[in-house]
Amino acid sequence: MVAYLEKLEGSEGFHEIIDFLSASHIHHALTTSPTIYISLIEQFWQTAALCIIDDGVLGITATIDRKVKITVLEGSIRRHLKLEDSKGIPSLPTAEIFEQLALIGYVTTSDSLTFQKGHFSP
Repeated sequence: MVAYLEKLEGSEGFHEIIDFLSASHIHHALTTSPTIYISLIEQFWQTAALCIIDDGVLGITATIDRKVKITVLEGSIRRHLKLEDSKGIPSLPTAEIFEQLALIGYVTTSDSLTFQKGHFSP
């Protein structure tokens, strides 16, 4: 599925998200419909293992098609997913999750983090 990152009338609440995604390094992947084979993703996770590189740097190594060895570093994941960035938050309390869900119509009396589609208002 391809994303259309346009600021349309009536979508003002999403303009900040559209700006973020348009400036993001994943803009190309979202808008050009690249071919990603499920079998390659499955191979990656079936062969994935934790590795420690020089100076205690953590990473994940995996092998694709029995010949392509991939190493993904923890720093790369943190950088691209913007984990612990200066504008981010260190944790997301359960109360905050439910407050935000209530804003989009999720109604429940449970504090379970398992969400049911039927609890969203039409």
